[in-house]
Amino acid sequence: MKKWLEYAAVLLILKTLGAFPRAVARFLAASVTSLLFRWQPKLQKTAEFNLRLAFPDWTDARRKDVTRKMVRNLGWMAAEFARFPRLTKKNIEKVVILEGHENFLEGQRRGNGVLYLTGHIGAWELSSFAHALYGYPLHYIARPLDNQRLDALVNQYRCSSGNQPIFKNESARVMLKILKDSGTIGILADQNTMPEEGVFVDFFGESACATTGIARVALHTGAAVVPGYAYWDETIQKYRLRFEPPVELVRTGDTERDVFENTQRFAKAIQGIIQKHPDQWVWVHQRWKTRPKGQPALYDF
Repeated sequence: MKKWLEYAAVLLILKTLGAFPRAVARFLAASVTSLLFRWQPKLQKTAEFNLRLAFPDWTDARRKDVTRKMVRNLGWMAAEFARFPRLTKKNIEKVVILEGHENFLEGQRRGNGVLYLTGHIGAWELSSFAHALYGYPLHYIARPLDNQRLDALVNQYRCSSGNQPIFKNESARVMLKILKDSGTIGILADQNTMPEEGVFVDFFGESACATTGIARVALHTGAAVVPGYAYWDETIQKYRLRFEPPVELVRTGDTERDVFENTQRFAKAIQGIIQKHPDQWVWVHQRWKTRPKGQPALYDF
């Protein structure tokens, strides 16, 4: 019964937001998100701690402003997600425009597939959805939700522009085939990772555990690793889907060293994007939770 109610609640929210004009839907979603955030002291503390770690020279006022905009952006993305069924090839330019797309095309031109390196930046759900409408669908790594009905609903929205999921239990085999066929795989690479799945890299001057999977796949297949993200541009009142130049891989012949060095490069690429658009990243995630052996926990709240 609980899972059915969760599904019904999310379906109602999506249908309700999707029925409103875009500006109204974004306003309502941002207002609700702001209200909910006020009731989450742990998330507030996490955001404050992360911003102090990443930007120690900032004033408290600037950190609060970035947090406020982050929460607003999360609400906006919820509204955009609800309106996916309204987006088409004909109207996508009213919401998202491409920037630096020659960088993605360069990665594609190399012929070994593209690993679309991204994170929880701006409207990350909208970025892959919009790119598919522009004619470049991808596969994404799916982390199934516990509620099967809800998981099916979310993936229905995500896939309605042509994207396809890769399920965790088949990810390695399927990924290799997709890249062999010169396809594109989107990977969120900015979250905390367990030690057995990653290595510790420098991220904003502090050790953070990052997945090694991207580096291992890129080194094995020769796939181009192209950073991409959709950020909100106040000046034009649209999202810019920005692609950076492909990250050139380090190849020394020492596999584990190459895995570490390239994982560090990917982390620096993500960091650079966040530094340019700090209000677009999700600061409420405990990115530095996993610690090197012997080091104390950073999140003691």
